[in-house]
Amino acid sequence: MGVYNLERLTFLLVDDNRFVLKILQDVLKTLGAGQVITAENGVEAIEFLSAHHGPYGCPVDMIISDLVMAPIDGHLLLKWVRQGKESPNRFMPFIMMSGAADTDNVEKARDGGASEFLAKPFSAQTVCNRVLEVVDFPRQFVATREYFGPDRHRKSDPKCPHDRRRISEKDATIVYSSDRVRRPRNDGDVFLFRLPNKLKEKVGGLGMSPPGELPLRHLQAADQHLQRKGLEFHDWALGYLATLSSICERALQQSVDQRARHFKNINLLAHELRGQGGTFGYPIITNVGEMLYKMTQAPCPTEDRAVKVIKAHIDTMRSVFRDKITGDGGEIGIQLMQDLKRAIRKYTFDEPRAEAAAAEAKAAKTEQKRGGVERIATPHPRSGSDD
Repeated sequence: MGVYNLERLTFLLVDDNRFVLKILQDVLKTLGAGQVITAENGVEAIEFLSAHHGPYGCPVDMIISDLVMAPIDGHLLLKWVRQGKESPNRFMPFIMMSGAADTDNVEKARDGGASEFLAKPFSAQTVCNRVLEVVDFPRQFVATREYFGPDRHRKSDPKCPHDRRRISEKDATIVYSSDRVRRPRNDGDVFLFRLPNKLKEKVGGLGMSPPGELPLRHLQAADQHLQRKGLEFHDWALGYLATLSSICERALQQSVDQRARHFKNINLLAHELRGQGGTFGYPIITNVGEMLYKMTQAPCPTEDRAVKVIKAHIDTMRSVFRDKITGDGGEIGIQLMQDLKRAIRKYTFDEPRAEAAAAEAKAAKTEQKRGGVERIATPHPRSGSDD
């Protein structure tokens, strides 16, 4: 196992969260990266890459991009890199990053041509692992009529023996140059690109058996940096919670059918919180943020009870920061989560049931009164004859 040096590599980081962008930039620099360029959204990234599309090639060796951004998200940026005519390098290693690391998003990123997926919250070690996986085990690029990008399966799936995404050399035309990228004309044709591993050459790994590693002191320094940034995360997250509370108040001032925009903004903020908590030692924030994110995904209820549930999530996260509950929080953490679940049950199940029962009782009482009035108003038939 060899020790790699990242000082000759240039990274392009793309994230619309400035706090996360700066943290990840610092982590990569601490790990030894030579240059780390940043962009705050997909538009800025495309503008930078387009400006460096020339005879001398693109200075960027690897892109690490967030998934959820506006107006151009990670999926659209990836599509432009892989398919855009102005893309400086359609073979660019691309790591997609997101707190929404569910199966659907990971598969969509892979199907779009991502090299790897970095889940938030991340650690210095997971960032290092994803970068070195791209260096040591680059996916060979494949071109068919429907797809261009890295081979989406490193290993054959026994459940899908006929999966055409896994390409063998005997079924493909081997291409040894990246100068001209074109797709096969016929449905059954496949191009398999056999290209030199320039990244491994740059990190000084040629001739070394994978996997490589980075100097231990770099990883330790990056971990220490994340720990120090935990204090800044505390203030950053409290600002997000204040914004969430403000959105809740504005939502309550509008009718139920006009609250969708507010709930969408709440969903985006919850996504950021769930992605960062664990990185800075607050896994409870990640867990509560995940719960809030799921309950505010459209379509979702927007009545007053839903706003009360959102406020219960906000109160729980505020308690975590007020009491500085790191890690799982032990007994206090367990109690906080139990209190939150009770509040959710109260507003989601108990109150609606109580209101429904009260409404039924009121309706029954009204019906009973109506029936009594009708009995009084209806004359009883007289007995006997009218002689």
